[in-house]
Amino acid sequence: KRKEEQKEPQLQKVESARGEPVESASVRADIDQLVDKLLKEKDENFEQTFLTEDDNDLISSLPEEQREPVREAMLIKGALFRKLHEKLLRISADYANFQKRVPKQISDTISYEKEKIIKTLLPVLDNFEHTLKNAQSTKNVEDFIKGVQIIYDQMLSILQSHGVEQIQAMGEKFDPNLHEAMLRKAEPQQEDNLVLEEFQKGYKLNGRVIRPSRVIVNKPQTEQPTDNEDETKDTQ
Repeated sequence: KRKEEQKEPQLQKVESARGEPVESASVRADIDQLVDKLLKEKDENFEQTFLTEDDNDLISSLPEEQREPVREAMLIKGALFRKLHEKLLRISADYANFQKRVPKQISDTISYEKEKIIKTLLPVLDNFEHTLKNAQSTKNVEDFIKGVQIIYDQMLSILQSHGVEQIQAMGEKFDPNLHEAMLRKAEPQQEDNLVLEEFQKGYKLNGRVIRPSRVIVNKPQTEQPTDNEDETKDTQ
């Protein structure tokens, strides 16, 4: 009972790395459980393991009534340090193994995703092949165009299933986050900074722009056209 009475004051002094008292009930419970386990495992080598010669000299210099409480506190401190050190070594080893596994897992995941995407694109390639074969015997141009349109729609649908979406440009206000201005024209009848033409479609992947739309933008009427812009307008 005396040991139990002395154990609690020592545990109340447990501090965090910042020097603050540990308030968490779960942490206190873990420490209590560990201390109980350590005390049950005590043998004749227990003190030799966790008490140095200097520790024993210090204990011997104390008044007799203080020796046993201090001895037990120092034993618990040493044992706790040993257990925590062993646990830290195990965690370090686990983390080292984790670091070795992660690159391979990432590589395997990327390969798997590539395989999935390629498999979804193979039917499009098949349809291209069939269309090209049929084009040699097809005299109706409209049927050929219809076949190409079907393949285009199929390809677009597959890309959309992978998070790809087209950026709207025609008739929209110029947005530097979505559009890349290749040329600016002066069209007084149109709204300022309106996208007049689209050279190349832009795309997003999962909401992130992977290619902006290349466009022609209507120049604000308050700006004077450059020589190039005047020439472009005159030649139209």
